[in-house]
Amino acid sequence: MRLARRIYRALIALLVLVLVVGGGMAVDIWRFAGETAPGTADAALVLGAAVIGSTPTPVLRERLRHAADLLQTGQVQKIVVTGGLSPEDDLTEAEASRNWLVAQGIASADVLLEDASRTTIENLAFAKPVLAANAIDTVLVVSDPLHMRRAVMIAARLGIMAQPSPTPTSRYQSWQTTLPFLAREVWFMGQYLVTGT
Repeated sequence: MRLARRIYRALIALLVLVLVVGGGMAVDIWRFAGETAPGTADAALVLGAAVIGSTPTPVLRERLRHAADLLQTGQVQKIVVTGGLSPEDDLTEAEASRNWLVAQGIASADVLLEDASRTTIENLAFAKPVLAANAIDTVLVVSDPLHMRRAVMIAARLGIMAQPSPTPTSRYQSWQTTLPFLAREVWFMGQYLVTGT
């Protein structure tokens, strides 16, 4: 009986700890989502998102739209698009992204591709040699606001000089879409902090 009470108390303590740590990470992610770098950088680094066939999904389109705005206003000189091929798609995320940007009037020479990655960590790690090969020292990371905290942390650990530039037209606006995204980011952030993956 005494052992059962100890186990019960230990489980309650563990649950409280998880809730406190998870809540703290959620607040950190939420607060960081509102930060936008005001200065310039060599390039916008667009984190990949899903493609349907050969067409960027609305989430990816809004990231690309923001990157195009950064280029056209002179805040960056190049756009680096990332993302590999899913089995059900016709083009890699990077190729579909480049095609969409070119269709919007962006010069193809201003768009650089990293087309092998499948995760946020890979987006950034596989983009690093692309940046080096093109003498890109600083980037503005472009993604949805709640993705920014983890993405910028990963970039820093990889030695990429990165600042956040979340898309202001994120498709994650309502509570029904925002809360699951936030919960997912808390999970992935915890996993990254513990395992590095």
